[in-house]
Amino acid sequence: MDFVPNNKLLDLTGKTAIVTGAVGIGYGIINRLAEAGANVVVAARNQEELDKTVSELTTKKLKVKGVKTDVSSEADVKNMVETTVKEFGGVDILVNNAGIFPSIPVHKMTLDDFDKVLSINLKGVFLCAKYVSEQMIAQGKGGKIVNITSIDALHPSMIGLAHYDASKHGVWGFTKNLALELAPHKIWVNAVAPGGIATPGVQKMQGTPPPGVDMAKILEGFLNRIPMHRMGEPDDIGKVVLFLVSEMSSYITGTQVVVDGGVLLS
Repeated sequence: MDFVPNNKLLDLTGKTAIVTGAVGIGYGIINRLAEAGANVVVAARNQEELDKTVSELTTKKLKVKGVKTDVSSEADVKNMVETTVKEFGGVDILVNNAGIFPSIPVHKMTLDDFDKVLSINLKGVFLCAKYVSEQMIAQGKGGKIVNITSIDALHPSMIGLAHYDASKHGVWGFTKNLALELAPHKIWVNAVAPGGIATPGVQKMQGTPPPGVDMAKILEGFLNRIPMHRMGEPDDIGKVVLFLVSEMSSYITGTQVVVDGGVLLS
């Protein structure tokens, strides 16, 4: 095996990455991968959020391109991969980050509510991994896939997220099995499990809690359980993803890195 110099271990120059989700954790990931030299295709449903992220990062002279994509749509995912290959000649990295987490207790949850979360959070990971890995196999150069799960894949955080927790348990199981399937093709598949991260989605949840739920009290209690005594930032996740898609993780596949400030210890 070739020895990679320290100054090249985190260098993604010449690599092309697809990251789903344009804000919050997605923004932190996109920024880190682009800073490391990668061409980054940002895939998101919301055109306004997509344009804002691409505009901000291209202003920093980073190589970022937006592709409007609903990850639960097979046609959209195929277009995402085709656009990436057309623009940059291939794809080396996939980060499945897009996800939603509306808070709804099970007894008030509709089938549509459940299906929507599973479609984006789990089916979307399947579709993106399927079509991106097919492209990676055809290229014959290996690749890296990182799925963003949650500490809820290991332990529930709050009532109202049963559908979300089901989806994230599913992503973790999918990650492990896909790692087995793709290892012969030198495609490493791992997951990152964030804890409480300060994102626009979390702020929105605080503003519109379900009836009878004191979200401020729940979040205060959650914060008190974090040994580091702070919420995480999107860049905390971005740095770990950078590690997993770089040469730093050359002998890691099928694992899940918990990034939660130590909350699961409590």
